Amino acid sequence: MGDNVVVSNMELERLLSMKGGKGEGSYANNSQAQAIHAKSMHHLLKEALDGVQLQAPNIPFVVVDLGCSCGINTINVVDLIIKHIIKRYEALGLDPPEFSAFFSDLPSNDFNTLFQLLPPLANYGVSMEECLAANNHRSYFAAGVPGSFYRRLFPARFIDVFHSAFSLHWLSQVPESVLDKRSSAHNKGRVFIHGASEITANAYKKQFQTDLATFLSSRAVELKRGGSMFLVCLGRTSVDPTDQGGAGLLFGTHFQDAWDDLVQEGLISGEKRDSFNIPVYAPSLQDFREVVEADGSFAINKLEVFKGGSPLVVNQPDDDGEVGRALANSCRSVSGVLVDAHIGDKLSEELFMRVERRATSHGKELLEQLQFFHIVASLSFAL
Repeated sequence: MGDNVVVSNMELERLLSMKGGKGEGSYANNSQAQAIHAKSMHHLLKEALDGVQLQAPNIPFVVVDLGCSCGINTINVVDLIIKHIIKRYEALGLDPPEFSAFFSDLPSNDFNTLFQLLPPLANYGVSMEECLAANNHRSYFAAGVPGSFYRRLFPARFIDVFHSAFSLHWLSQVPESVLDKRSSAHNKGRVFIHGASEITANAYKKQFQTDLATFLSSRAVELKRGGSMFLVCLGRTSVDPTDQGGAGLLFGTHFQDAWDDLVQEGLISGEKRDSFNIPVYAPSLQDFREVVEADGSFAINKLEVFKGGSPLVVNQPDDDGEVGRALANSCRSVSGVLVDAHIGDKLSEELFMRVERRATSHGKELLEQLQFFHIVASLSFAL
């Protein structure tokens, strides 16, 4: 892209994706922390799956991962879900049904990389037991569904299990008031809401709650009666929305300072920086609960804050350089596409070099302080 492209809110859906491909800054190579955090919540996912109503074996069982991105994590979680459901059928002495899995994300997602990671389909002419015994094969039909999960994606009463991890904190847009220089919510001098004014943070909160409400209303149509949703997103323990916890440390410290460096060095204008904001909001439990209860379609089976740990996975914790690279690559894997679109590839490279340099000088501190908390929600239809 050019060096002076301004990304409007209307374009966010078209552009937003995790960094594709298999390079050093790609999501596929920087999502190990997500895998570790997801694994630590498998027992909660299995609890949710135990509550799913099983259909007759002649009716296909349908699983969806919303916000699947392009790494191996989505394939692993779908595999876990289907194997757990198969065990439930077998425990009842029933033959398992056929399974379909839909991998859904925005159209800009690197579905090609994802599909290359999919194991081949086991031969459906043999028994399900033989399918499961076939190493490196999958026991389900797979398809990609491009589109925003803040709208309808599937036919009514079509899905048995919705799963979404580490996605719902991404907003459908940066609130317009945050980018409006005439607004009291204008986030001047910042690229994220961590440490911003209360008015700015409340604009983000309102956008999050509006988005979550549309998400729930869409899923309420698509989910089968007796189905279940298991949702995980970044969360926070503070009641103060200007304290974004781990997300704040990721985007509100060295990332923020690197943008300021570009301004001070005359590489970009202050206005250019101010017109970029990370469209992420880490909600509190109360923020999340208010929306579910106002919607009224779903019963809350579980809603809690879960400590996920550090987003940085390093081999040598004492190597500040490795920690710095890990932080820069973590930032780049989730925000790099938006940064590239806003300031161009060359300046984006300059920005993340500065993120790495700044993070390297605070390596030990980052490993100790940068901790993610997640909102974990298990929902099913209210009676």
